Amino acid sequence: MSKRRVAIPFALGLLTAGNVSAQDLAPSPGQAGATAEVERVIVTGSNIPTAEEVGPTPVDTYRSEDIQKLGAYNATDLVTKLPQEMGSTVNQNIANGGDGSVIPNLRGLLPKETLVLIDGKRAAIIGGGGGAGPGTAGVDINLIPFPMIDHIDILKDGASALYGSDAVAGVINIFLRHRFRGLEIGGSIGNTNLGASNDAREAEAWLIAGTGDDKTDILIIADAYDRQAIYSADRNITSNAQAIPFGNGDSRSTNKPGQVDTNVGVFILNPNIAVPTPHSAPNAQTSHQYIKRPFDGHNGPFFNSDFFAYNFAALTPSIPAADRQSFYGSVTRDICDKYLTVFADFKYTRSFFDAAFAATPFAPDAFKQSNGTEFSPVGISVPIQNPFNPFTVGDATLIQDGVAIPMTTGVRFRAINDQPVRTSKTTFQDTLFDAGLRGQLGEFGDYFKNWDWELGFRYSRNFEQNVTGGVVSRSGLREALLDTDPATAFNPFLGFLGRNTEAAISRVYVTLHTDGEFELPLGYFHLDGELFNLPAGPVSFAAGIEYHGERWRNTPDSENTSFDTIGSTDFEASRVNRDVWTTYQEVRIPVTSPAWKLPGAYSLEFDIAEREEWYSQNTSATTVLKAQHSQFDAQKPKFSIRWQPLDPGWIGALTLRGSYSEGFHAPTLPDLTPAGTEAFLAFPDDLRDPKGLTPNGTGVPVITDGNPLLKPEVAYEWSYGAVYTAKWLKGLTLSADFWHIDLRSLASFVGPQFILDFEKSFPGLVHRDPTTGAITEIINSDLNLTRAIVEGIDYEGIYILDSSIFNRGDFGRFTFTLNGTYLSRFEFQPTPVSKRIGLSGEFVSGFSFTGSLPHTRAFVSAFYDGPANTWLAGLDVGATVHYTGQYQDDNIDLVAFGFKPRKVREWTTLDLIASYKFSLPSPAAAEVPGLAKDGGKNVKMPDGKEKNILPVSTAEYNPCGWRAWLNGTTLTLGMQNVFDSDPPFVAGAFENNYDESIADVRGRFWYLQLKKRF
Repeated sequence: MSKRRVAIPFALGLLTAGNVSAQDLAPSPGQAGATAEVERVIVTGSNIPTAEEVGPTPVDTYRSEDIQKLGAYNATDLVTKLPQEMGSTVNQNIANGGDGSVIPNLRGLLPKETLVLIDGKRAAIIGGGGGAGPGTAGVDINLIPFPMIDHIDILKDGASALYGSDAVAGVINIFLRHRFRGLEIGGSIGNTNLGASNDAREAEAWLIAGTGDDKTDILIIADAYDRQAIYSADRNITSNAQAIPFGNGDSRSTNKPGQVDTNVGVFILNPNIAVPTPHSAPNAQTSHQYIKRPFDGHNGPFFNSDFFAYNFAALTPSIPAADRQSFYGSVTRDICDKYLTVFADFKYTRSFFDAAFAATPFAPDAFKQSNGTEFSPVGISVPIQNPFNPFTVGDATLIQDGVAIPMTTGVRFRAINDQPVRTSKTTFQDTLFDAGLRGQLGEFGDYFKNWDWELGFRYSRNFEQNVTGGVVSRSGLREALLDTDPATAFNPFLGFLGRNTEAAISRVYVTLHTDGEFELPLGYFHLDGELFNLPAGPVSFAAGIEYHGERWRNTPDSENTSFDTIGSTDFEASRVNRDVWTTYQEVRIPVTSPAWKLPGAYSLEFDIAEREEWYSQNTSATTVLKAQHSQFDAQKPKFSIRWQPLDPGWIGALTLRGSYSEGFHAPTLPDLTPAGTEAFLAFPDDLRDPKGLTPNGTGVPVITDGNPLLKPEVAYEWSYGAVYTAKWLKGLTLSADFWHIDLRSLASFVGPQFILDFEKSFPGLVHRDPTTGAITEIINSDLNLTRAIVEGIDYEGIYILDSSIFNRGDFGRFTFTLNGTYLSRFEFQPTPVSKRIGLSGEFVSGFSFTGSLPHTRAFVSAFYDGPANTWLAGLDVGATVHYTGQYQDDNIDLVAFGFKPRKVREWTTLDLIASYKFSLPSPAAAEVPGLAKDGGKNVKMPDGKEKNILPVSTAEYNPCGWRAWLNGTTLTLGMQNVFDSDPPFVAGAFENNYDESIADVRGRFWYLQLKKRF
């Protein structure tokens, strides 16, 4: 957006100013101590330019050095370490259910409630529409490497009146670099090999090159990143799905080789037998090759072996391997001074995420009854005619095409040797292009001297492709089980060491190719300036119009669209389009002026903003629903106040601030699609029936679908707080802000278990057998749920101790920082007739809001910067402590499954960092005697005598010597999680026994970074 400079006294803003970035030009010595020029810019939280250090809404600014001091080595570190992050955050810690994207989630609401901007404008969400569901759809910040970032603003307040839909929980605004002089080459490498996670290397390299003059800025950046995997077996907490020692149940799988479930118990193949003899006994009960599964206690060797239940964590990665390559270019040119400037940016990023899941469990059954339900309620059914069936008498008869086929039901199998893991390889290709004009209107007269405008266009595209291997084709499995030829038939009775023939494997296993694309074209015109003067100062305004389109499609593999897979989520193709037209206005009104020195009203100003949006969207037809069209509009205001009651010269600068806003969130395009997905969940491994009518081992289909008739969400939000910069203790600034979000008509799924727990509140979504009452199907539709209320307090403190104040010389500067959030309330009411459910201070699973919602998250840091004009001037060393407080585990489910309620312990980690920048003085001219052509010269001396003087050479030391290479070099050494602490155990976690959204299992991680500035 447009910028301008005004001459005002410069003051250090401790909470929002941040440090000067590396690309800023240093002032000349003659400027030191003089009145400085502070740039009036549009900052996150307003469309009106300002030079105020503290605004009416709370904004945290993280520059490159602040991100580094936070202990963030990559985007996943950033979202797990920010105190405001909680709940179901999506990041690269998540292997099963993750796609490699990193999507923030402020306040513990769904990630889609957090708006991510790039240079103040919208960008495309991930092409797949959300790996864990529409609620997780958002902009992938992993696609923006840190070397490209100038700074990140985090607006901790609602902002729909400023930025439109999505800005309910807050805004993360990522500003890219646009100005740089010179060349920087850098690289970093890190590893976990000094801790318990074995060898998992991370490496990054980048190049930044920029040139220009007072009218032109040209910048290019290239970056490459690579990370090796950490496996679940590497850490004790993730190494075994048998979590009884930690206080949870046994999450290992009973879908394993060599097991048959019968009506008289569970039988397993004798561990000493690799392959049973075909057709050797009537059934498992009478076979000498099968034994009833013994139980030797939870500490027994057999119970803890794979023969009892399969530990899939032995082979899967807990943090998958990943890599990324990025290129970015930016050009800005002043054509007519500042009256007309042309700009253009281009960014392309490719990222790859190499995840793997447990080998495919053979459930649900490939054969179905005439009513469409699975023939075998557990495992699969195998015809007696199969050449590998060890039994001769079927326990059920399948009628297929009028032919009676005797079957053995309850056969458990997992392809641990055919396909040891299911591979899931996800590639993102992300493109961003900006172009536009901006300028000032001062040439039209003095009235317009502070008016700025900008006209621009953006095209943003995210393409996501997933290739999943090791999945089972139902039709292929049916054919291979019915086959009577041992050379090509499939054998599901193999033991742990058995493997099928290549011919059988090629018939049964398939590789799926799925892709999705999200495109966002955007055009806008922005105008801001000063309308007229009041006694307290000018009335400023901003206004603009905007259009953006959203185009989303999701194209699954034909195996998925025919609902023919086992081990994958089947779903239909989607295509949804949307057009959005927008107008916005904002006015800032000064009421009192600091020049008046009015007691109780030293400075007072109001800010009023409003945004109007018109939506039109279309959804494609599905097999059960025709194409749909819907329209809606919104008009949402925001009012904020900034008040300094007292002259800062008295006790320091005290700023009181507050805001009220109404939020608006249109359903995301993945929310609107009527295309359904089908997954199978088992009792009691995945679900429990509150009525107790569904037998254990039963697998039921769960149909999840969007809803093209969803209504927009609305929110009512307010915040108020204070910022105090002390006069009595120079360098101290404290702030606290209370915030409240009342989100209504929220569009979300509630989850199959929640539907079962509150079945009467969701009529028609649970289908039961009319005779037995057993659950046969669950419909999990995207609904407008009633309400969620979230509130808490953000608190910050920073103290900068400059040692020179003691008049004992300059020994450097110490900076102490505290940043935290206290979540005091999180209530959820799914339906108008249901009671509110308190979620704060708990781990939540099974419905809309999931993940950890601890009351307290914070970090505290202490850093030392060396004194200027000494060899210590480039030294920056310090430590950061991250803290997440205790909270309740998923105790509802724990108690339901017969376990005691428990707490998740607090987690405290220590990060250390030391950095040194070499800034050597330029070598002075050396006076080296030399010979002149005419020899010496007679020079008259002050005493009147002449003296023969040899000429003085101006030769310098070698400009390419070691000093030149060392100068401008920065060396950084850091270590995360110094004490190698495991994350706290969470019984309700989906995988790996801990919450991957706010913690990681890497343990002690060291890294070394080297960059050279030319």
